Amino acid sequence: MNGHSIIVDKLTKKFGDFIAVNEISFAVERGEIFGFLGPNGSGKSTTMRMLCGLLEPTGGRAEVLGFDVARQAEEIKQRIGYMSQKFSLYNDLTVMENLDFYGGVYGLKSAKLTERKEFVIEMAGLKGRERELAVNLSTGWKQRLALGCAIIHEPEMVFLDEPTGGVDPVSRRKFWEMLYRMAETGTTLFVTTHYMDEAEHCHRLGFIYQGDMIALGTPERVKREHAAGAILEVDIGTSEEALRAVAGAPGVIEAYFYGAMVHAKVGSAKADGPRLRAHLDKLGHVGAETREVEPSLEDIFVGLIERNRERS
Repeated sequence: MNGHSIIVDKLTKKFGDFIAVNEISFAVERGEIFGFLGPNGSGKSTTMRMLCGLLEPTGGRAEVLGFDVARQAEEIKQRIGYMSQKFSLYNDLTVMENLDFYGGVYGLKSAKLTERKEFVIEMAGLKGRERELAVNLSTGWKQRLALGCAIIHEPEMVFLDEPTGGVDPVSRRKFWEMLYRMAETGTTLFVTTHYMDEAEHCHRLGFIYQGDMIALGTPERVKREHAAGAILEVDIGTSEEALRAVAGAPGVIEAYFYGAMVHAKVGSAKADGPRLRAHLDKLGHVGAETREVEPSLEDIFVGLIERNRERS
């Protein structure tokens, strides 16, 4: 990787007295997949809009591809691609007609446009679907076409805002394979996602909460630096009553659903595990199994949010 695609220094955005983004700082390297995470209303979209040159910062500064977001927004817009969860496709146009339209928007001429359309069709696996109307495509195929439209002009950087929402797991995996191939060729990718399995595969992550950057680093570093205590996985079902039972046990700091299990954060698995099982036995959940597991990003995410919520 060579240099930075994004440099952010104390970037701030206020709407009246409300601080949506509060002096955040980070950098994204060229060719990196950077995952930007946070709950709804945390400042993710506001940050992305500033970086895309769509919203002027209140304070601080940021550069995208060497251009200042406040003074050189038009230069940024010409050099980036953008894809949202709500696909910006024309349903009454075919796959090829959508590519023609977006190629024209970005000023691609005949020979170059033909070359780029061929590339997108091959990359996205759309061969044989060129004449199919976008409205008839499945969500997964629409997603691939939308990405193709976003990169048809060969942008150095692509912003993807919740790009795989509502997409089945197989299509999500294929979509991420496309992103990896793009990163390998030097394209920088800035991705917001709610899927923690996707976040695990980003090169680096930034967690934002109520406008503040609360964690930054590789997935491994974030887990290492923010894993407070131990995680016990409890095989007790997913009823609200089961969750309350685990949450009320001595030594349990917090409890939450994790797939078909409940995860309980405790200070010590060795000391608190037996107390948790004894507590569940008394409540009638006899024989509920517990085991210590490595904290996942979802565990870290929940813990970070809970700790910062208590402080605010």
